[in-house]
Amino acid sequence: MRTIIGSIGEISPELEVAVAAYRHKIFIERLGWQLRVTGSLERDQFDRDDTIYIVKQGADGKICGCARLLPTVRPYLLSMVFPHLLEGSPAPAAPDVWELSRFASVSVDPDSGAATNVPSNTRELLGTAVTSAAQRGASRLITVSPLGVERLLLRMGVNAHRAGPPTHVDGKLVFACWIEIDEQTTSALGVASNRHPPIQIS
Repeated sequence: MRTIIGSIGEISPELEVAVAAYRHKIFIERLGWQLRVTGSLERDQFDRDDTIYIVKQGADGKICGCARLLPTVRPYLLSMVFPHLLEGSPAPAAPDVWELSRFASVSVDPDSGAATNVPSNTRELLGTAVTSAAQRGASRLITVSPLGVERLLLRMGVNAHRAGPPTHVDGKLVFACWIEIDEQTTSALGVASNRHPPIQIS
């Protein structure tokens, strides 16, 4: 397993395209999200120079997980597209709050296109996202997620709680969720609770 962390200028153009193609397979083809796409690539206005990408690759080099971190001091998915999920509360806008989005831990068969959830990767990917955000000054993550993610987070023991009630979006129940970067969360995910300067893993 290989993990790559970096901004758009730090990862290779080839990897960026591969991530966009992976996101299309997972979020458009598999989950049926109604997103604007270009061909078979999924990108949006939040894929920009300060976006941090986390990419998991298997031994064969194929992507088996991805996540995206965005600072809330600039426009981000929840603040611009889903502010109604906060039920009237202002969207977070602070240097110690980062948004986690486009999170997927799924292996895609290159021949059949079949996708398989990889539970062991989910904890590792979330742990990497939490560590990467903490290294950049975050004490909390905010995310827009399907309701099933709440059960997953609680089963893992992560300190997560709702930022608003679940709401139907495109026929699916989604909600805004806080993930606290604290001793409970880092212990549950098996990652260090102390913070260090940002590092890139390749």
